[in-house]
Amino acid sequence: MAEKKNVQNLNEEVVIAKAKDFWSRYGKLTTVISVVVILLAGGWYVYQSYFKKPKETKAAGILFKAEEYFRADSVSKALNGDGQHWGFLRVIDKYGGTKAGNMACFYAGSCYIKLNENEKALKYLKKFSSSSKPVQASAYKLMADAYADLGKNKDAFEYYEKAARHFEKDETFSADCLLMAAYLAQKNLNDTKKATKLYQELKQKYPRSQQSMDADKYLAQMGVYSTE
Repeated sequence: MAEKKNVQNLNEEVVIAKAKDFWSRYGKLTTVISVVVILLAGGWYVYQSYFKKPKETKAAGILFKAEEYFRADSVSKALNGDGQHWGFLRVIDKYGGTKAGNMACFYAGSCYIKLNENEKALKYLKKFSSSSKPVQASAYKLMADAYADLGKNKDAFEYYEKAARHFEKDETFSADCLLMAAYLAQKNLNDTKKATKLYQELKQKYPRSQQSMDADKYLAQMGVYSTE
């Protein structure tokens, strides 16, 4: 029993010695790392609670009036403000890192589409991103429209196709984008293979849509009478 106890005591001494050795080597580093982690966590909390959230709230409130002008189709005031209230461009400039600033990019792009200033529209739409599939799909379609108006048919084709597949639950929207992509492939890119494939995809996915009937017409123009 005494021998067993001595072995146990020896093991404990070894463990304690190793712990002391570890602390002498790495104790300061461990303390520094712990303090840094605590400071980072605390700093993140302070930033989120006292800087980011109030900034988000303020930006959303400022955006509201510009959205009103947008819905009223007062494009100039929506973009530039009315002297008293800010427009989308100033919201982007001052609150670009907020959700409201991000949404202002979508609105600004939409406004420039209406003004037929497509390069500017693309500039802001490229800055925009959304986790909402319908909204992001709409942004892709607006980009496709802008590229098409600029005569950049390959880019327009890519974004119509992207828009069509991003939110397929909206059948009317997706069918329309597929039709536009197929039409561009047929008429502007002279790629009948891609056009045929997209027209047939449109007919298969959305057989009861008006776009499906239009697809039949364009397939017939290319001499394709079977969608099998």
